[in-house]
Amino acid sequence: MTKRRVAKVERNTTETQIRARLALDGKGRYNVRTGIRFLDHMLELFAKHGGFDLELRAKGDLDVDQHHTVEDVGIVLGECFREALGDKRGINRAGYFIMPLDETLAVAAVDLSGRPYLVLTARFRQRLVGDLQTELVEDFFQGFATSAKANVHLKVLYGRSTHHAVETLFKSFARAMKMAVSRDARLKGEMPSTKGLL
Repeated sequence: MTKRRVAKVERNTTETQIRARLALDGKGRYNVRTGIRFLDHMLELFAKHGGFDLELRAKGDLDVDQHHTVEDVGIVLGECFREALGDKRGINRAGYFIMPLDETLAVAAVDLSGRPYLVLTARFRQRLVGDLQTELVEDFFQGFATSAKANVHLKVLYGRSTHHAVETLFKSFARAMKMAVSRDARLKGEMPSTKGLL
């Protein structure tokens, strides 16, 4: 019987209290509340486009700023992936996707290499998209890359709408992650690295 790839993570600091449950082999179901509605929306579409089941509750010091909440949610989500993947045997390890949304095009490439690194290239024309501070998009993905120990490369190739730019980043990232965590029947039990360790 194939082991269920599910993780539960709780992170409590003086700035945020976050708990999450992630199932990698889900149906794209979600139940997310962070106190930042546009971030909720991005996490919901991440779950839907990745085929992940995600439950997440975050309570942060939003009276101070959004930064702690956004970054820590990224950290917790990365921890969920790292825990759910275990030793990573049999997975593709890397994934990529190019995502259009009307006038906007974004690309995501990820490698669950054990080496955290983020490269994000995007110019956001607006300071806010919905109620989310756009400069914090990078902090979210930095938190994820660090805690998931993953290479994450994201780029908005072109587009006019800030809403579309952020949304295409999350959608392309979701589908790249879906590819990376997918099992390859030919690699069953095999470590996807010549080093024998990820």
